[in-house]
Amino acid sequence: MLSGHLYDKALLCNRLFHLFSTILRKNLFVLEMKKIKVLFVCLGNICRSPLAEAIFKEKIKKAGLAQFIEADSCGTSNYHLGDPPDPRTIANALQNGVTIDHCGRQLQTEDLENFDYIFVMDNQNLENVMRLPNAHSHRNKIALMRSFDPVMRNENVPDPYFGDEKGFQYVFDVLDRTLDHFITHLKTTELRAKVS
Repeated sequence: MLSGHLYDKALLCNRLFHLFSTILRKNLFVLEMKKIKVLFVCLGNICRSPLAEAIFKEKIKKAGLAQFIEADSCGTSNYHLGDPPDPRTIANALQNGVTIDHCGRQLQTEDLENFDYIFVMDNQNLENVMRLPNAHSHRNKIALMRSFDPVMRNENVPDPYFGDEKGFQYVFDVLDRTLDHFITHLKTTELRAKVS
């Protein structure tokens, strides 16, 4: 039989073991759970798609969903590999309370394998995506960004590159409301059990 002092130590060790086991199980659940992966695609990956990525990340963070979802963006062209987003995109995002942290990259065939949702900004880039050799086997996960826009469903997100500040704000507004509806879709489908 254990003495009182040893018994107290054993009891404390047992309680600590159960506490750490519970914490570990909860954290392993989050680590083992497959994250929903969302990719935003435009032409050069300096205006629309990095803005969509940044808005989406901000929204899922505020909604407490960042542990369940990850996002990235890319372009169908190789014009701006490694470049930061257009300064006007960065400025517009900041005016709307969103920070962008991204370097331009080009869409790869592996992206179609690795992402669950691939949102393309316009029909021309949708055609570019569909030219990838494995695109048709992943057609069910590729859609126009505005497929979730409640105002103008399945329209193109216009490229603001050659326009002025109003064009960048218009794109922000389109992406903002569209992503709200996409997040609602996720909450009522794939994330339903996790957020209820």
